[in-house]
Amino acid sequence: MTAYGAQTRVELTLTARRGESILLTLGIPVLLLLFFSLVDVLPTGTDDPVDFLAPGILALAVMSTAMVGLGIATGFERQYGVLKRLGATPLGRPALLAAKTTGVVAVEVVQFAVLIALAVALGWRPGSGWPVAIAAVVLGTIAFAGIGLAMAGTLRGEVNLAAANGLYLVLLLLGGMVIPIDELPTGLPVVARALPSVALSDALHGSLTAGASVPGRAWLVLILWAVAAPLVAALTFRWE
Repeated sequence: MTAYGAQTRVELTLTARRGESILLTLGIPVLLLLFFSLVDVLPTGTDDPVDFLAPGILALAVMSTAMVGLGIATGFERQYGVLKRLGATPLGRPALLAAKTTGVVAVEVVQFAVLIALAVALGWRPGSGWPVAIAAVVLGTIAFAGIGLAMAGTLRGEVNLAAANGLYLVLLLLGGMVIPIDELPTGLPVVARALPSVALSDALHGSLTAGASVPGRAWLVLILWAVAAPLVAALTFRWE
């Protein structure tokens, strides 16, 4: 087995062992989708709440895995000196980062399989724009991973933990994932539309809702974050 393959297996094993990570990346999106689809309390503007919730929860899953899960785990590995030691091994930093990226993608595949199956069982009938949705997910994964690594590479583990969870909550509330951004207080929708969470949510709503389309603004915001966030992470990341 190659060093990359071995490290990928380690990343997946460690992810499976982190109960709090599994709760965040899979448990919370599943609970939100199930609860708010069955309890019609949100102003979704659709006949069936799941039609609005399903694309937004998929966006939430990407954010929770690529930003919070990856960022928190990497932050503590950096604080404990794990990254410094791994970077000095024959594995090398490029293979290490590739393994971490593969781990994120693998978790997202599991998330999407579970969430899509649950949403369909709840009555969701997605549109046919899956190629467009996948492109948006790729950009969103890059953007959120960049944000997570930027925090992980500059903050202490405990501070990074608090910051990642706090940002997760803010982006969840302002991201158009469970609450339409038009329902936010005056002024907030303008700010929210510049966030990667809103851009990814809009892209998935536009591509997976019959008769809808992805606004050009969403692509522009996603691309900007997908370029800027990893660049900031690369320039500021400290390995120890």
